[in-house]
Amino acid sequence: MSWLRRNLVVIAGLITLAFLILPNLVVLVFSFNRPKGRFNYAWQEFSLDAWRDPCGVADLCGSLALSLQIAAWATLGATVLGVMVAFALVRYRFRARSTVSALIFLPMAMPEVVMAASLLTLFLNMGVQLGFWTILIAHIMFCLSFVVTAVKARVMSMDPRLEQAAQDLYAGPVQTFLRVTLPIAAPGIAAGALLAFALSFDDFIITNFNAGSTVTFPMYVWGSAQRGTPVQINVIGTAMFAVAILLVLAGMLIGNRRKKQAR
Repeated sequence: MSWLRRNLVVIAGLITLAFLILPNLVVLVFSFNRPKGRFNYAWQEFSLDAWRDPCGVADLCGSLALSLQIAAWATLGATVLGVMVAFALVRYRFRARSTVSALIFLPMAMPEVVMAASLLTLFLNMGVQLGFWTILIAHIMFCLSFVVTAVKARVMSMDPRLEQAAQDLYAGPVQTFLRVTLPIAAPGIAAGALLAFALSFDDFIITNFNAGSTVTFPMYVWGSAQRGTPVQINVIGTAMFAVAILLVLAGMLIGNRRKKQAR
């Protein structure tokens, strides 16, 4: 019992991690299945057919490419706007600064269905045709708060004396920003950008309200679940999970190498 008491937190953490990873393992296993019928919910026999032809289902790769395109542009827009907003909130004093800072967190606390309905009402009142651009605008709006939060935390922890030292060495404002401020804030910016990309690519509720006839990958998955889930969806999910793991491992290796170099 004493050993269990000492390692209770570690055991609870491992159980939680296993619970989070288990659905991904199920998706991996069933990506090698050859189902009998429309639904890929019961194991039948091992097959590599879906891996050999991941785009064998109509419109699957088209919706995937569309989601990647929207996520990339939404990440770019939310990151650029989020960095400017974060620096403005941290570095400058202006009226209603606290109010603006509080409003930034509102989309994070608001249920997605409320924001989705509000954006739909706005687009309909403005007479905007629903489609690619309305999805992109909606994604930038709800990703912006997450980027601001990540970048703001990084900027607040920055030592202003480093920038003052650069200015004392006759560095101009642009040179100081590019060579001192931006490299220090880069981890926060990268974290916000990655979070924005994941949120945009994964979003269903806001996209479903504002998509019109446009079909993204999450909407395709939801629609196919009503008619029959193709194995290729599991293949795409497994590939995305593998890419995410590789990115995390690459980030850890780069971070460890920089720590060793700094020593």
